[in-house]
Amino acid sequence: MAGPSASPAAIRALSVQNNAPASLRILSQLGLIAAMVVLIPMLVGAYGVLAALPLMAIQGFCIAFLFTPLHETAHKTAFRTRVLNTVVGQLCGVLIGLPYEYYRLFHWDHHRHTQNLEKDPELIVGSPTDSLLRRILSFTGLPQLGNRLLLMLHHAVTGKVTAPWVPEDKRSLIVWEARAYTVLYVVLAAGSVALASPVLLWVWIVPVLIGQLFLRPYLYAEHTGCGHSSSALENTRTTYTNGIVRWFAWNMPYHAEHHAFPSVPFHALPELNRLIATRIVHQGHGYRRVVPAAWRCLSEVSAERPPASSHSRQTAA
Repeated sequence: MAGPSASPAAIRALSVQNNAPASLRILSQLGLIAAMVVLIPMLVGAYGVLAALPLMAIQGFCIAFLFTPLHETAHKTAFRTRVLNTVVGQLCGVLIGLPYEYYRLFHWDHHRHTQNLEKDPELIVGSPTDSLLRRILSFTGLPQLGNRLLLMLHHAVTGKVTAPWVPEDKRSLIVWEARAYTVLYVVLAAGSVALASPVLLWVWIVPVLIGQLFLRPYLYAEHTGCGHSSSALENTRTTYTNGIVRWFAWNMPYHAEHHAFPSVPFHALPELNRLIATRIVHQGHGYRRVVPAAWRCLSEVSAERPPASSHSRQTAA
């Protein structure tokens, strides 16, 4: 008897979009963030900043993993109603400091050129890992966060976009998006100073910094050590993990499935895994195993990485 297969008909069936799964996930994630916005200042006021650090860590995890709905909406597959993809994507982009339209273009080229040393934007702009200190810094995610904010500011101030993954006819859009984000951040900062209020610091800024410690190792697990084949089933890793991580990561641990069939929405990826799991070369079991393996791989191959390009100080994720 023939086993399950990813026939064109099966992929079409799995690619049907639906507003409900994404609505449930984003509302649960934003709801938890909103709860932390209430609880953190209460705890800081009653017991001090140190007492609130555990809640800030939870908040950081929730905010940092807004990257995954940003990613899914960038594909326009999260919601059947297309405008919801844009609205949710821009909201997530503002909260994590990653302009949505810029990321869409960056990520499109990542899919086109996955693991291509000369063309994959994620490899071109990746933070250096050629020493122990640089690897540690890269795994914190802080250099990547700082570089993408500097890049956004550069776009906003100079009005120039030179990244090869941004077509000429999209560059003005990227500039105006960067300016809108910058103005919003300046207004929020000015308001906080005028009110002498540290609330945004405790409920947003510090959690965003903490959250990179969760997000960046997760992202390194997606492709590190998977080789440079042009096949998504060979150059991308699927990691089997618990339901909590899958929920907040919008099923993106099924990453080989996503790269192989990007039209399939996140909520259908477990079923897609059932169809193609036997064809996936790189499969990890738990991030406690996969992340150390990614670290070891970067330690071994860092000397083989190509020279940094002119965009090496830019990053998108």
